[in-house]
Amino acid sequence: MTKIGVVGLGLIGGSIFKDLKSLGHDVVAVSQSQSGGDIYKNYDVLKECEIVFVCTAMNKTLSVLDALENILGRNTIVTDVCSLKTFVCKKFRSYIFIPSHPMAGTEHKGYENSFEGLFKGATWVLTPFKSTPNENIEKLVEVIKQLGANPLFTTPTEHDKAAAMISHMPMLISQALFLAASDSELALNMASSGFRDMTRLALSNEEMAADMINMNHENIQNAVLKLYKSVGELTSGDYPKLIKDIKQKRSQMFTKNVNKY
Repeated sequence: MTKIGVVGLGLIGGSIFKDLKSLGHDVVAVSQSQSGGDIYKNYDVLKECEIVFVCTAMNKTLSVLDALENILGRNTIVTDVCSLKTFVCKKFRSYIFIPSHPMAGTEHKGYENSFEGLFKGATWVLTPFKSTPNENIEKLVEVIKQLGANPLFTTPTEHDKAAAMISHMPMLISQALFLAASDSELALNMASSGFRDMTRLALSNEEMAADMINMNHENIQNAVLKLYKSVGELTSGDYPKLIKDIKQKRSQMFTKNVNKY
């Protein structure tokens, strides 16, 4: 059993909190919106924690990481769950900071929509500093594996480029597709399951979506250019062959029932 803290009880933080509780860990949470057993308003309850998950919105994460420097000991492991990693890696921390990003979520937000099992089968990206001792990384990875996730290591820069391609750009395209179709009442009346599935991400948490677009816009722009290039290849190339290859690769990729963003 490990003493673990969770800061922020939205969809991700709430799901981590509920999972860790069910796994038998000694868990406390800090939340300004929730209250109840083992949920507090003050960071002081985190003093004895071995690991702390910071699960606040991206625009609030740096201030939380700063505040924790006055609370936590130098041997405490802290990780965040932001969908961008470069911006959290620019400052040295007195505690052991291991940036990470669980690739799981739904179009819903809030503690009321969090649930046990959200991370089962999901990829959990980690971008540790080169100076971080292996034993600390392994300790965090062990908890991540207990949550059912699969660790993946990369650098902050490469993470942010990849996140733009497979998470941030799809969300933007989903929103843009609905916005474009909104001009046609007939199109909206004709819309069925395909349009519903393509625009699911348009329901994303507004604060999270704005952070993604504002903080990763250059990588998103590059991803959109690559998408435009791929559209050109499909419309001017051997379409049946390209589609066959895409279907085969996609089928191999999504062999697990994972709810990913």
